[in-house]
Amino acid sequence: MKNWRWLAYIIALVLLIPFPFYAGPYPMSLAITILIYMVLALSWDMLLRSGQLSFGIAGFFGIGGYAAVLSHLNLGLPPLPSIVMGGVLAGGLALVIGSVVLQLRGMYFAIVTLALAEIFRVVVTNVPDLTGGHEGTVLPSAIFSGDSTRTYWLVLTVAAGGIVLSEVFQRSRIFFALTSIRDDEIVAKSSGIGVFKWLVIVFTITSAVQGVVGGSYAQIYGFVSPEGSFSVDFTLLPLAMAVFGGMHTTWGPVIGAVLLGLSAEILKLYIPYGHLIVYGVLIVVAIIFFPKGIVGIFGWRLTSK
Repeated sequence: MKNWRWLAYIIALVLLIPFPFYAGPYPMSLAITILIYMVLALSWDMLLRSGQLSFGIAGFFGIGGYAAVLSHLNLGLPPLPSIVMGGVLAGGLALVIGSVVLQLRGMYFAIVTLALAEIFRVVVTNVPDLTGGHEGTVLPSAIFSGDSTRTYWLVLTVAAGGIVLSEVFQRSRIFFALTSIRDDEIVAKSSGIGVFKWLVIVFTITSAVQGVVGGSYAQIYGFVSPEGSFSVDFTLLPLAMAVFGGMHTTWGPVIGAVLLGLSAEILKLYIPYGHLIVYGVLIVVAIIFFPKGIVGIFGWRLTSK
């Protein structure tokens, strides 16, 4: 059945919407964390489908967080519009930066995007009158006054939007453009595909998604700081989840986020001082023995229409 994936998504959504009514505070907090990383993993994978490896997730995540907090405090925007502002600013920066750095390819592009997070962090640190400097900025209160149920529904909505966007990438002309660019850029150009145009578009969209997630995260936890908002965790963990679940798919990052998110919490309980080592070993083993991820093990055909 062609639409079985959409049916699966709808069933999952129906089951997840009432989750706050039968889950305690800890499962709720864990679910919010997993959903946040899931969207970041999806956004990273969407750009990867063009063959461009980016390490700039944390940069645009942090920019989105700062934009949401500062627009709320200084411009008086309500929390939800401020989150949208986070996505707009992150996407706008990506459009400008991408118009330059997307002339690069391969590891050169990856290294530049890795540097972006550090550049953004240094910039916000050195304008303390606006951003709070090293100490960051704290909101008067978290979004929805800390209501965990409404916070969960907000993150679930963002995650649902990320999944829908990923599926649109897979079921539209974008899919064929990105696949052609990844497989052979020269052939793609000779076929009339505007390679640079599509790369800038995808880079802008995925960065805007990361900005929305960063804005949501900042509003949920009520603060931003250079070290926290631009943490390398917001790059490495989503990347690991997408690789573990299966790249160039929608289901891969979703499954990877759930499995690795739950694994991390279980390891914390049993190995509180060494769980990150075990976590890293699991990822390395997964990459070595099933490079196509979980979806590759089961041979699921999730990358085509």
